[in-house]
Amino acid sequence: MEKPDLTEKKIRGSLVYDGNLLKLHRDEVLLPGGKKTAREWIDHPGAAAVIPVLPGNRVVLVRQFRYPVGRETLEIPAGKLDPGESPEECAKRETAEETGFHINSLQSIGAFLTTAGFTDEIIHLFYTADLQPCRPGREGPANADEDEHLSVVIHPLTEVLQMIDEGLIMDAKTIIAFLRAQRKGLL
Repeated sequence: MEKPDLTEKKIRGSLVYDGNLLKLHRDEVLLPGGKKTAREWIDHPGAAAVIPVLPGNRVVLVRQFRYPVGRETLEIPAGKLDPGESPEECAKRETAEETGFHINSLQSIGAFLTTAGFTDEIIHLFYTADLQPCRPGREGPANADEDEHLSVVIHPLTEVLQMIDEGLIMDAKTIIAFLRAQRKGLL
């Protein structure tokens, strides 16, 4: 049986909002059956995230307030790609900035679309157990962004997995990263 062509073809589009991080588009599209409709979507530069594991199976996480959900979250270090930056470079930079740990080597554990219904954002996931403090004896963010307030927390791997199971960690990239790392036999 032949698969039907489900492609929606762009007729015209407009940029509705051009922000510092996101760009909101509204496009008119032609559906496979010939009907026209509108699609609103967010253009995102992409991001990278890392599971950083210290000796003794201790995981470095970041606690920060997330305004859209109105609460603090516990997450793996992550951030958006800068123009021309590779996902690996971004992962290393963000981990150092947010946690104060320098990554010596990374292992890719895949990538995923965050919410394909309204954004093109892709997050590249990595794992490392090869890191060292940027400033020995001084744990914590080395150079967090000016508008970024966070704290570094270190938990045993078993506690992190339990927090995911109990719904205490709800951040999708964190949950997906741990699932991918487990499937690859890294955890």
